[in-house]
Amino acid sequence: MLNIAETLLHWCRVGRPFALATVVDVHGSAPLPIGTSVAVDADGNAAGSISGGCVEGAIYDMCRQVLGEGGPPRRAWFGYSDDDAFAVGLTCGGELDVLVQAVNPALEPHITAALEEAVQGRPVAVAHIVDGPPGLLGRTLSVRGDGHVDSAIPVHGPTDAVVEEALALLQAGQTARVALGGSGQGCPQPLSVLVHVHASRPRMLVFGAVDFASALSRAGAFLGYRVTVCDARPVFATAARFPFADEVVVDWPHRYLEHTQVDARTVVCVLTHDAKFDIPLLRLALDLPVGYIGAMGSRRTHDERLRLLRDKCVSEEQLARLCSPIGLDLGARTPEETAVSITAEIIARTNRGSGLPLSQGSGPIHRTVPERSPSRVS
Repeated sequence: MLNIAETLLHWCRVGRPFALATVVDVHGSAPLPIGTSVAVDADGNAAGSISGGCVEGAIYDMCRQVLGEGGPPRRAWFGYSDDDAFAVGLTCGGELDVLVQAVNPALEPHITAALEEAVQGRPVAVAHIVDGPPGLLGRTLSVRGDGHVDSAIPVHGPTDAVVEEALALLQAGQTARVALGGSGQGCPQPLSVLVHVHASRPRMLVFGAVDFASALSRAGAFLGYRVTVCDARPVFATAARFPFADEVVVDWPHRYLEHTQVDARTVVCVLTHDAKFDIPLLRLALDLPVGYIGAMGSRRTHDERLRLLRDKCVSEEQLARLCSPIGLDLGARTPEETAVSITAEIIARTNRGSGLPLSQGSGPIHRTVPERSPSRVS
């Protein structure tokens, strides 16, 4: 639902009921991931898309019906139709499981508060029960970045277990479906909970105030990263040279990295290819829980860099995390092409992609996201 947060927030503020259709499961190739929603209000206004167009008409009609008739949430399944190319189905060959429900903002004020957090760019998670007992199906619970919880789940329900999973996924910045229930999980009945996450922007730390950094900061901002450019040389590290960066820092790279906040979604791009900057920086970065570490330089520079890092007692396991020379082999030459090469590698690493042309692969283009195991079983 957070993909259409601005529209839903407007409807909630004016007290306008709406029907919400949410993708709760995907098999095979599908154009949009789980958690994507379409909403339709009482006047027939629609927002969002769940399939790129091929099942929108059927979903729209179902939303109008659910909103007009009321009643409990309903399920719809859409797959590819071989017999009739014009039948309702997914021409991409995938399968979608969709939950459609009516939402009355007056009865669920916590949804308005959660949407407000998302629209303002603050982290929030909305846990949505998509499988389970009829009395709980469609119920929601929201968790803000500061840990505050609002819920439409009954007090006797599995609130603690759902909150725990929502917090874990919010910290990971990941929307996912979680299976709960059974002995030791604080939830006696089996449930499946889809946790919609609006996380703070992941960080891209670019070290080296060079022309490549300017192009990379622009590409990183386009991909949604909060970009920091850092260099120890004040004459080069200026906001005027890097207008797409969120901040430009004048400091020794390793000293800045030592004191800034990073997490598993942070990417570190070292573009200086100067040993006096690179070695202390990479020695520290390779010991941090960041998602990607890449360093620019020729293959000769890379070999020398590895030798110097080994001299500093950096382990082979740590060195295996280093993407160097940085980027995918796209034949890039200009700073802009190099930025595409680097960000392509970041995307591939983040999503466990092969980096190969799709024409050389087989099977579904979009990977099915497995249901997540609970974060804790006591």
